[in-house]
Amino acid sequence: MPNYKELAPDKLEYVAVAEPSEISDGERLFFEIDDFDIVLLQIAGEYYAVGDVCTHDDGPLGDGEVEACAIVCPRHGARFDIRTGKVLSLPAYEDIPVYPVRVQDGQIEIGLPLEA
Repeated sequence: MPNYKELAPDKLEYVAVAEPSEISDGERLFFEIDDFDIVLLQIAGEYYAVGDVCTHDDGPLGDGEVEACAIVCPRHGARFDIRTGKVLSLPAYEDIPVYPVRVQDGQIEIGLPLEA
């Protein structure tokens, strides 16, 4: 899965999804934007956006436990780094998508890839 954080800024479109007051430390919000299912998390004052899909079985990932900077699939225990999307443990082999997040003009924005 792609790491959209690595895309050049001119290849991204930022979409406002929430105000910072709508998500507290340790919480998460779920969004469907276009064809992207995304989970926004706040951990230690930082925002992270990951795809709401476990690459092991394509099931939802967002309700999984968060341990430090990892999210654990609630079904089979695969772990992923929420900063990079990298697989940390089996049964998954493929990384999850991650998206850049910024706060601009009082809104949390998630960067989505522009269509080619």
